[in-house]
Formats: sequence, C-alpha cells, structure tokens
Amino acid sequence: MIPAYHEPSRALTAAEFHQLSNVPPEAEWFTNLDNPRTRRAYQVDLRDFMGFVGIAQPDEFRTVTRAHLLAWRKNLEGRRLSGATIRRKLAALSSLFDYLCERNAVSLNPVAGVKRPKGNSNEGKTPALGDHQARALLDAPDPATLKGKRDRAMFAVLLYHGLRREELCLLKVRDIHDRRGVPHLRVHGKGNKLRYVPMHPASAERIHAYLEAAGHGTVPEAPLFQPIRKTGTAITADGVYKCVLAWAAHAKIAVEGFGVHSLRATAATNALDHEADIAKVQEWLGHANIATTRLYDRRKSRPEDSPTFNVSY
Repeated sequence: MIPAYHEPSRALTAAEFHQLSNVPPEAEWFTNLDNPRTRRAYQVDLRDFMGFVGIAQPDEFRTVTRAHLLAWRKNLEGRRLSGATIRRKLAALSSLFDYLCERNAVSLNPVAGVKRPKGNSNEGKTPALGDHQARALLDAPDPATLKGKRDRAMFAVLLYHGLRREELCLLKVRDIHDRRGVPHLRVHGKGNKLRYVPMHPASAERIHAYLEAAGHGTVPEAPLFQPIRKTGTAITADGVYKCVLAWAAHAKIAVEGFGVHSLRATAATNALDHEADIAKVQEWLGHANIATTRLYDRRKSRPEDSPTFNVSY
C-alpha cells in the first residue's frame, strides 16, 4: 500500500527561491571563504580593485582583462606597497577568477599571466624568540591566580604545539583526548581541516591546573580557554593578542615585529633546531605546502654556525 503523499511545508516563498537561485558565482566564491581573516583581507583587496577599475556589480568581474590587472599592479607599485601585499592582492583576484573558470562564468583567469613581485628572502619575517625569551614568557604569569593559570596554559599550547591564534580560540574541552593511550589535542585548522597533535607533558600539566581552578573541565562542549569573567564563551583572538603582548612586556621581551604568531614561529624554529623532520613539522603546523614550513627553517642563518667563529689567529 502506497502511503499518502503530504506536500512538505514551504519555508521559502517563490520570490525568495528564485532570488537565491540567481546568486552570482562571484558572491558564492566569497561566501565559501572559511577563514574570517582571509575573508576580511580579500574583501579589502577586491574593494581596492573594484574602486580602481570602476566595478559596481559582481557580474562585472567577467569583463575584466589582463590589461586591467596590469594597470592595477602598476598602481599598487606606485603606492609603494610591499611585495607581500601586492602578491596577496593579486592572489585574491586569482582565487576569484579560478572559481569563475570552474563555474564556466569566464573562459580564462586574467591574473594568470601577471607577474607577481618576488619575495626578498627565503626566510619568514615573523620573528622567533630565543629559548631564554620563550622560557621567560612561559613563566611570566602568576601561577597562584586563575588568570595566571589560564595564561600559562595558553602560552604552553602556543609554544609547545605551534598553534595559530584562531586554532587556540576554537579549542573545546572535548578536543583533549587520548589516541593510543597518548593525550592529544584535536586542532581545527584552516579550511576546516582537523589535525591531531600529541600533547607536551608541560602543556598537559598546565591545562590540568587551569581547568581544575576554572571548573569547566567536565563540560565537553565548553571552550577550553575562556575569559576570566565567566561568560561560557571562548577567549577572542584579540584577547589572546592583548594577553601575549602584556606578558611579553612584563617579561621585558623587546623584539621588533613581535606578536602572537611569533610564538608559532618560535615553536617551529625550535623543533627544526632540534632536528625534527621538516615534513613532520609541516604536518604538525597544518601547512598545506612545505614551502611555508621552510620559512621557519633558520638553521642556515644561525650566528653560532658562521665561519666567523672558526677563524683563529
């Protein structure tokens, strides 16, 4: 016996349905950008380009030619923007046109033939701390206070595991779990990619002390690192930034260009200095391309390895 058919209740009106079905691929591409920082940066870059060439509507991107891109690049160079900034702006446009090509909205990517500025060095510009500075930062927060316990645990996660700031903020209590009897952190990386990082004993000890004092260690869905004023929400990326800079100043760490990402650079540099396999470091950091990992490999530029110190008269 065929069951009676009941038409499902409609959530969208006919007008809404047709409006959504006509979303241009340019808007689809932007919506599909997962990382909020990438989204903000690309939004600025696209607005810059749109203002330069006079684009008002998304579908007008389909009329863009290589000549428009060459003129824009010349304009960017005339504004004396850094090579890295120009490369990122061109990358934003290239990503959009790659998507339009996939959707058959355009026949080719006009950015493909536009030369991008070369990098000045094979070494990353994010400064890494020395071992003594990293230890000073790890021990700067007061272990007798809840804030101190939290900050000590955060610094341990950043310096022993090389997490990005956003990855730290996304951690939940349930992301600490055993794999083959070894405690791991489940890290939510770029592009919603998961990776599993074995926990350093020092990091595990500090997290345990923090959760015991904070009281949310038995709530699996709770954000791991939270503001001291209990809100049930995760600490923000800006909160982590302010925290790192405040304790760095307290520890008298004065490094030009220092920021939260410096702790990731420190972890990567330290691991490579201690003969970690670079492919394993790539996986550990969640890099899609090993070339990115090589930016942290500063073993060839260590002052102590210079022939200067082999000279003897």
